[in-house]
Amino acid sequence: MTGPIRVLVVEDEPLTAEAHAAYVGRIDGFVLVDTVGTGQNALRILTAQAAAGTPVDLVLMDMNLPDLHGLDVSRRIRSAGLATDIIAITAVRELQAVRGAIAAGVVQYLIKPFTYATFAKKLVSYRDFRQQLGSAATVATQSDLDQAFASLRSPTDVPRPKGLADDTLQRVTDHLKAQPCAVSASEVTEALGMSRVTARRYLEFLADSGPVLRAPRFGTPGRPENEYSWRR
Repeated sequence: MTGPIRVLVVEDEPLTAEAHAAYVGRIDGFVLVDTVGTGQNALRILTAQAAAGTPVDLVLMDMNLPDLHGLDVSRRIRSAGLATDIIAITAVRELQAVRGAIAAGVVQYLIKPFTYATFAKKLVSYRDFRQQLGSAATVATQSDLDQAFASLRSPTDVPRPKGLADDTLQRVTDHLKAQPCAVSASEVTEALGMSRVTARRYLEFLADSGPVLRAPRFGTPGRPENEYSWRR
């Protein structure tokens, strides 16, 4: 595999599409091509990108679209001969729908709602899958295939978002460990002398990756905010 994995987000809810696009941007090895809200637009972009020699590698496909069902879009992708992989993103849990997704060539299945950590693990597993196949010879061995498909199912660590520095992460970690009770991003900002946006990025990463508990803070005036505490 050479170059970043090119991703198309297919989601008709604008805020959700924006969130998925932001998630893609936080994971190394992926680049967002576009976001679209209908199946027809997804097929149009996939066809155009393939014709231009810049094919989309991965589609994050919402199953409930306003014009076509995600499975219909997936089947049309396959019938058109477009070599793109599909991760289904849906609230649908029925086994019949899951079987249909697998039959349509879906490689991963994400059930809404999910956290960034869950999303990231799926994409990193997919990235490992592509790297395993890309490192194999022209003719793959049984071992090559076993390792590649195992990477789709193996648990992975939550990847660190771009721009997080080790020393700053350690400062935030040490501060949280030393606190007797939960603190907000504003309180971390004041204690460590960093911007609130920076503090929140590190706190959210620690919460997504597991060592920090995140909970809404109730009873405070103004805009609602979360509070964070180290898992004891």
